[in-house]
This record gives sequence, structure tokens and C-alpha cells, in this order.
Amino acid sequence: MSAALKSILPSNPPEPVVNDAPQLRVLTCGSVDDGKSTLLGRLLFDSQAVMDDQLVALDKESRRWGTHGENRDFALLLDGLGAEREQGITIDVAYRYFSTERRSFIIADTPGHEQYTRNMATGASTADLAIILIDARRGVLPQTRRHAFIVAALGIRHAVLAINKMDLVDFSQATWQRIADEFAAAARPLGFRSIVPIPICARDGDNVVTRSARMPWFDGAPLLEYLETVDVSRPDAEQGFAMPVQLVLRPDSEFRGYAGTVTSGVVRLGQSVVALPSGQGAEIARILTADGDLTAAETGRAVTITLDREIDVARGDVLAAADDAPTASASIEAELIWMVADPLIAGREFTVRLGTASAHARVVSIRHAIDIQTYAYRKPASLKLNEIGLVELAFDKPLVTRPYALDRTLGAMILVDRLTHQTVGMATVQALISPPRWRPSRRLAIYVVDGVVIGAIAGALSSSLAFAALVGVAEMLVRPLLDYLLEAAEQ
Repeated sequence: MSAALKSILPSNPPEPVVNDAPQLRVLTCGSVDDGKSTLLGRLLFDSQAVMDDQLVALDKESRRWGTHGENRDFALLLDGLGAEREQGITIDVAYRYFSTERRSFIIADTPGHEQYTRNMATGASTADLAIILIDARRGVLPQTRRHAFIVAALGIRHAVLAINKMDLVDFSQATWQRIADEFAAAARPLGFRSIVPIPICARDGDNVVTRSARMPWFDGAPLLEYLETVDVSRPDAEQGFAMPVQLVLRPDSEFRGYAGTVTSGVVRLGQSVVALPSGQGAEIARILTADGDLTAAETGRAVTITLDREIDVARGDVLAAADDAPTASASIEAELIWMVADPLIAGREFTVRLGTASAHARVVSIRHAIDIQTYAYRKPASLKLNEIGLVELAFDKPLVTRPYALDRTLGAMILVDRLTHQTVGMATVQALISPPRWRPSRRLAIYVVDGVVIGAIAGALSSSLAFAALVGVAEMLVRPLLDYLLEAAEQ
């Protein structure tokens, strides 16, 4: 080593910092223009997670699209779509990864507009903690309440209440305290384990990474310090082992493996398991990964499992601990978020996807809907766009499931329109019920356009499509008679 090089190196280099804290998935949500993208952009910048070329691009884009004059618009680090930059809003979910010496993070920036609630719910479905933003000038808004309810319904039990734009209320402690108290009172029925209010100015970085000198009255930790230390452990690992089978691997006659991701518990060599819903038993022979065989695999690990005997296991089945297996049920109660304009009414039929399984389902009843202002229950005739309610769903075959509070994978599902294949709702399992299994209807629907039959489909349709089909058939049958009568009258 040269003398010049020795002169610039420390004599006792510091020990490398081991980042052994579990990764944290963070969601930002709240009403439109509360500053979600700006906060995350500032967090990335102050954490030194923005590369030099990204900074050059940010300066260029800020001059073109920015909303802060000559200053950098940190929201542009997250808002990448042309439509988002033109309108100055977030439309799609944007994910970013960064890490500090203490923890690694995946952050999700979600939209605040009511029409994009489905995108916000998508981001919340995998998050561990929510940062709920509130504009200090406007306080708690209906969309704030809606997002808080969705966050709680999707199993997020820890929230940061980031009261933003404190510079526009003269850094008033009274304003911050009033909003924090109002939100705490409103969110009391939602079951959060912790709500930590932090006053911030996202644009200037106050209380984002470092403490703010402009708010000396706040004695709590800045946002990043809190995120680095918060414990968001879940009950999934406390449940028995379960793994939905994603793929059956059969490269030759000597090997049959079942690939998937462990969704709860720990699986070990020699452990007794059952294949659900069939109930056939076996023992774990091998646990394989791309890096070699394991003796055990924990929640979240993607593995391929082989068994000590040949049993019938297919995609959609679940391998589970024999002494703590989930239940296969043909009917459930579920909390549902309706995501399309066509209202949901009892009797509609869908395809549901739960884990790696799918089935036909029918909405037996709508038990109640949630009043987003008060979180009170009301009895509705239907669920409209972005409304949330408790429904009873019946399946045409048993599905292996657990309540969502215990298992976020086997307790969550999406509803897909059987005709358009559009995702129309997302649901979380609240309870299992056991009425007789439902069979999908076999009605024949005829589609008519301008008097011409263009197709038919067996099965149930939405009410609007069924009505349109009936009108078309009536038009096809009645129009010739009306034309004949009109011609006769003219003669």
C-alpha cells in the first residue's frame, strides 16, 4: 500500500454496521394534496437514497413540472407518469426501496383521489405500517377517514399521523394537538395498536429525517428515526405452517415437488402435514431453495417441498401443519371494498381468487355497509363504488381459508367479474360459516345488438347486463310486429 493511500485511510476503520432489523413495508395515504409524494421524496433525499443522475433529472423535471417555483419538487421522485406530472397528483401506486444503517424499507406512494381508492387499497394490502397524512390547514377529511378504515381493515395495526404543511399554520402546537386528538377519537373503533402523531413540513424536511428547529415544542422522534425502530411483528408466524401450492414440479419420473411461499408458521424436515382440502397426510422429505436444501423455512420464504409419499396435490391446494391446519369452508363472512361503478347487489356471482385457488362465488346477502363519516353500520340495498360492507359469500367448492386477522394470505381474496374478467372488489375473511355448498346457476343469457344475436353465455350476470339482454331480446321480437303495424297504418 502506498504512503499516499495510507495517509487518507483511517488507522482504525469502523466496524461495518449490520442491518438485521426486519424489512418494513410503509404506505402513505390520506386525502388529495396532503403531500404524500413530497414527503416520500424528501425522505429519500434526506436519507441520501437519491443517486446523482436522479438528482440531475429531478432538477430538470422540477423546472418543467414543479409546483414550488425555483425549488426542487420532491414529489416528482415518486410521480413518474406523464398524467401525474401534468395534473400534479398521484394516480398509480409507486414503490421505492431504500435502506439505512438500521433498517431497509419498501415504501408505497398511493393516490388520494376518491376515484383511485382501489389503487390505494392495493398498496395497503402488503404494508406493515401506514403514514396517514393530513393537511394542517384542512384537518381530518372524509377521504382521510376512508383511508384510515381501509388501512385498518387490511390488517395494518400501526400508523403514523403525519400532520403536514405546518409552515402554513405558523407551526402552531395547538393546531397539531387539535388534529391529533380529532383523528385519535375518530380512529378509536378501528383497532390500531399505535398511532404516533408527528408534525412535519415535508417540503422543507422538518421532522422528516432530522428534528425541526422551528417546532421546539415537539419532543418526539422525527419520522425516519421512528420508522427505524418501530416493532410491527404480526401473528402470522404464530400460526401453524401453511403454504398454498403455486406449482407442481415434475421434471422427471423421480421427482415431484410442490412450490410456493410459506404464508404462516415454520416448516421443518420430518414434520407431519396435510394437503387441503383433501385431508391426505404425509411428512416433509426435503425443503429446497435455489441456494440448496434447508432444514426449516419460515414465513415469507419461497421453497419447493417434497413429501415422503405420493398423494394428490395440485395448484390451489394448501400444505399445512397436521396439528394446526386451516379450515376448508364453502361459505364465509367477509368485509368487502367495492371497486366499480356498477352497484353490488345480493345474488350476483363472481370468480374469487384466494391465494393460488379460485372458485365461483355468489353474494348471498349484504349484512351491512359502513358509514365512512361515523363508522356506524347501516342496512343497504347495494354497495356503490368505494363503499365498504360486510357480505356473506358462498362458494361452489370448499376453499382453504383463515380469518384475515390471523393470515393475510389465506384470509384475503379478490372478486372478478366472470364476463369481463375485471377485478371488481377485494374482501377479507372475517368468519367461516358452513351452510350447504352453493352451485352456480346455469341461466342462458343472450346478447343482442341492433336486433342481431351476437353471443350467449351460461351463468349469472350482473343486473345491468341481464336487463340489457332482456331489452335486446324484446326488441328483436317486437320490432318486426311494430314495423308491420306502422306500414299497415300508412297504407
